[in-house]
Amino acid sequence: MEMYKMATDMNDYFNKKKKTGGTGGGGGNFPPKGPKAPNIDFNFKGSGFLYFIIGLVILLMLAKPFTIVEEGQRGILSTNGKYEANALLPGLHFIIPVIQKVYIVDTKVRIINYADRIDRSSATGEGLTVKPAITVLDKRGLPVGIELTVQYRLNATNAAQTISNWGFTWEEKIINPVVRDVVRNVVGQYDAESLPAKRNEIGTAIDLGISENVDKQENTPATLESVQLREIILPQKVKDQIERVQLAKQQVEQAQQEVEKAKQDAFKREETERGKANAIKIAAEGKAKAIEIEAQAQARANKVISQSLTTKLIQLEQIHIQGRFNDALRENKDAKIFLTPGGSTPNIWVDMKDKQKRTTAQ
Repeated sequence: MEMYKMATDMNDYFNKKKKTGGTGGGGGNFPPKGPKAPNIDFNFKGSGFLYFIIGLVILLMLAKPFTIVEEGQRGILSTNGKYEANALLPGLHFIIPVIQKVYIVDTKVRIINYADRIDRSSATGEGLTVKPAITVLDKRGLPVGIELTVQYRLNATNAAQTISNWGFTWEEKIINPVVRDVVRNVVGQYDAESLPAKRNEIGTAIDLGISENVDKQENTPATLESVQLREIILPQKVKDQIERVQLAKQQVEQAQQEVEKAKQDAFKREETERGKANAIKIAAEGKAKAIEIEAQAQARANKVISQSLTTKLIQLEQIHIQGRFNDALRENKDAKIFLTPGGSTPNIWVDMKDKQKRTTAQ
């Protein structure tokens, strides 16, 4: 109001000066010197409310009595330096300037890569951190490098308590020490040579160990998403030893395969020979059986013939044979005929012209 009154008085003063033509204290009329002063209207009655609104908006912009929490975030409200127990959920929140302040924390999944062969300039980003591979000692004290990836997130429910207890660097105080401690305890139970063969077993043990250690922290500050064992870096002499063992195993396996192949070849040859022998045996048995059958048939035929022979049939056969001899004598009168005792066949005749010739007729 005082400012408004001062502006009104100033306006009246300039109006009076305009009417008197700029008279001085002696009351005389003098022509004005220099350019005429501009007529400025300082009447705030019509635009005062507008200026008030503009000033209020500027004040709000400078003081910022509100904050916006986005998805994947939580707001930690501090009143006079003291954190509130419950975190602010995503959305618009009004605060008391100067007295209250909101700290934004990320609750999305975060990743720590423990590796030596990753370009840190290109591998870092929002929610991604790269740290050197974890160097541990095996059961015999040999140094071993472990590369792994840990995925985790801030527990949104207890975010305020976590920041209050551990501060905004809670990851370096909780996740990183737990990971390194668990990896050292797990890998330290094995010999370096056995690590590659037991990779899955070791990865599972590390995952369970980290999860249990993070969960047992006060107020469960973080949630472990996954732990991936990426690489086991062995000392060069251990690698050489493993290669020698693998080569020896391969040679033994190759020799075993050759022995097995030789056994299979011998078995095939044995089966082939056995098959041939069986074939010969079967053929011989078949032939003997055929001879036996033929002999039995001949015996049965002889029996039938012997049973069918009579004196008259024999005499008839002799007549037929005698006729054949008679035919021979007509061709060769010098031939001699010998009859077997009893006059039964066969009879023998000899060509007397050729003493060296013998002929048997039946």
